[in-house]
Amino acid sequence: MSPKDVSSGSKGKSAAFTPARIVVLVIAVLSIVFIAENTKDVEVRLIIPLVTMPLYVWLIVMFAAGMACGAYFFRRRPR
Repeated sequence: MSPKDVSSGSKGKSAAFTPARIVVLVIAVLSIVFIAENTKDVEVRLIIPLVTMPLYVWLIVMFAAGMACGAYFFRRRPR
């Protein structure tokens, strides 16, 4: 019997909770908590205009932008 034929019961490549996925999940949860805690209005300069909005809106926008960039680069990575 070849080692490939024997099922040892160990998790393979497609395990649901890998250490990397757990770290990403923890960072995402901490980011959401951080966003929820920061609700004061802030002024942000966007090239020329000065825009005043609650900080949580800016944090959500930047979180979404980071997720989009990460998803784009992850999909574009050669295998």
